[in-house]
Amino acid sequence: MFTGIVEELGEIVRTIETGGDSALVAIRGPLVTSDARHGDSIAVNGVCLTVVDVDGGVFTADVMGETLRRSALGALRPGDPVNLERAAALGSRLGGHLVQGHVDGVGEIISREPAAQWETVRFRLPAALSRYVVEKGSITVDGVSLTVAEVGDDWFTVGLIPTTLKLTSLGAKDVGDPVNLEVDVLAKYVERLLGDRPAGGER
Repeated sequence: MFTGIVEELGEIVRTIETGGDSALVAIRGPLVTSDARHGDSIAVNGVCLTVVDVDGGVFTADVMGETLRRSALGALRPGDPVNLERAAALGSRLGGHLVQGHVDGVGEIISREPAAQWETVRFRLPAALSRYVVEKGSITVDGVSLTVAEVGDDWFTVGLIPTTLKLTSLGAKDVGDPVNLEVDVLAKYVERLLGDRPAGGER
């Protein structure tokens, strides 16, 4: 489990295809690797990956084909910045919201509108996810916990403050770039509970 508060802006070092529809990815992140061990979880642009090895501030992780197809990780190249967050410790502050590290879909940046103190960014939203996104609700974009400002049938906007623009990869993204999206898991649980309610309101 994660919080969507990025700890470090890391960098893709290399990606090696391992056959069988999978890849081994090496990522530089001195902070998140300072106490990382084999088997630990680290979110990379919002995707929960398992640490295979750590060497000199670089960790490697296996990425399965399913993950490459359902996220934007497959589009990353050496040198690309990535948002990194270690798994939340029990009892730690929840600065963002509950994030699983399970990508629900891939969105796309539609527009960026700079302002004096922030920047409004509009993202394309897969139709299947629109029902989970509400104004003032939470959404995770490339591992960053954000508050939805506006939402339409196939888009939503967020406001990015200077800190987010500087300390996460969202500051360097261009129009047309893909992003990983994870909707608020609470919305999905509510939908499931209401969908399973007996007819006529019986209990």
